[in-house]
Amino acid sequence: MGKIENVSLIGLGAIGAAYGSKLQRILGDSLTVVANEERINRYQANGLEVDGEVFHFNYLTPETNTKPADLVIFAVKNAELEQALSNMRYHIGPDTIILSLLNGISSEEDIFDSTNNKHILYSMCVGIDAVRIKNKIGFSSIGKVCFGEKDKTISDDVLAVQNLFEKAGIPYEIPDDIWHTIWAKFMFNIGINQTSAVLRAPYKYFQEIPELHQWMEQAMYEVVEISKSIGVHLTVEDVHHYRPILMNLSPDGQTSMLQDVEANRKTEVEYFAGKVCELGRKYHIPTPVNDQLYKIIPIIEAMAKL
Repeated sequence: MGKIENVSLIGLGAIGAAYGSKLQRILGDSLTVVANEERINRYQANGLEVDGEVFHFNYLTPETNTKPADLVIFAVKNAELEQALSNMRYHIGPDTIILSLLNGISSEEDIFDSTNNKHILYSMCVGIDAVRIKNKIGFSSIGKVCFGEKDKTISDDVLAVQNLFEKAGIPYEIPDDIWHTIWAKFMFNIGINQTSAVLRAPYKYFQEIPELHQWMEQAMYEVVEISKSIGVHLTVEDVHHYRPILMNLSPDGQTSMLQDVEANRKTEVEYFAGKVCELGRKYHIPTPVNDQLYKIIPIIEAMAKL
């Protein structure tokens, strides 16, 4: 893969819209957003306001036959990935690079199982505090996208995405070990997303209440123990790495899971606490904090339906 000239994106939530707006400025209509007809009509009626600027993206429905993109970006929730893969079938060819910005540790394998694509880069975003309310997306920090090859090589695909992000002004990092980085982000999400959802707590409470910060980190340390059995080997330093990141987030900002709870949407708890509890059982590692979170969050979801 040389130069990336056209990009297809699915998922115009807070993160997809934030990074999509950057790409649209340099690609114009060569950035395609895939969405169903109802969403397209809604987006086209008012545009999408990102950081105070209104954007009108180039939209296609999933049924529209088109040539494969040079790069496909998945920015949906885990529960939506299977449908998103079906919706992107015309956009993914044998040479298409794929970036998955989903939370968790399983999306790249799921995408490979569905597409058999050999150009999937392992990726994640960190430090972005974007919040979407109706058609408005705001953020105080756009964070950065971390990406790379699981085998730690600097491939042509990595260089092509690096070149694109440089031009678009999207902050990025190419870690020495992207798999370790993804597990570290998973560990942070396990702590911050779930405890914030249970307490309906924006970031300021984690920044100002030490006991809450400690509870969050207790959930994270359970991931550290599991990672040792898997061969990732997270450490105390990985936990501490996220402390300044959390302190720099907007005090009124909310995690994606808290946004889901407040909007009465299904959360990703199965991919967070559910996965930790599953791996804990497999490797005989106690996960008491995540065991409780995996009970409480589905109860919160059920209560919202009554």
